[in-house]
Amino acid sequence: MNEQDAMFLTILRVGFVILVPIGFYHRLKSRTDEPLDRRQEGLFILVALRLVGLTGIGGLIAYLISPTSMSWSSMSLPVLLRWFGVALGVGSGLLLTWTLKTLGKNLTDTVVTRRDHTLVTNGPYRCVRHPFYVSGFLAIAANGLAGANWFFLVAGALFFIPDFYPDQKRGRTAGSAIRATVSGVYERNGEVLSERGTRKEKSIVDSQ
Repeated sequence: MNEQDAMFLTILRVGFVILVPIGFYHRLKSRTDEPLDRRQEGLFILVALRLVGLTGIGGLIAYLISPTSMSWSSMSLPVLLRWFGVALGVGSGLLLTWTLKTLGKNLTDTVVTRRDHTLVTNGPYRCVRHPFYVSGFLAIAANGLAGANWFFLVAGALFFIPDFYPDQKRGRTAGSAIRATVSGVYERNGEVLSERGTRKEKSIVDSQ
């Protein structure tokens, strides 16, 4: 490993060490005794998403511990592009932390919502519909570019593909949760609007 690769590896390790405890803290803080029926997502989505996610995270951890173990998926990238990945990572970390803090008890690992969930319209949800997903996209791009490894990009893309298909059961479940949550809100032109025509942000479909 050359000096440049070692530098970016150190940066990724620092980011991982900082963000993982933050994520665990908010996850534990949002836990309740209420059971969530994750089967509403559909068996394929329920199993496939988690397997892909675990595979991607496993590859990242393997790279952080022993970069040579992931050398088979490495790629050559300009140093400026790798620094751009670092910048994306910083933005992702800040947005993720802000989003987790804003979600509070609404944070779950599924689109199935809790009985006492609320519609969050403050924080990042004032300007971004799904900041949790956006921070995930940025993190995937950051890891792939800074680490110069295509496996992180492919695994991340496979994880998020179902979210681009609203006709999937996962999308229908999320839509039902939104409509059941907010009274006096109706859909128009693909946007969720209040009776006064003001856009409402749909934070309750975000999950970790």
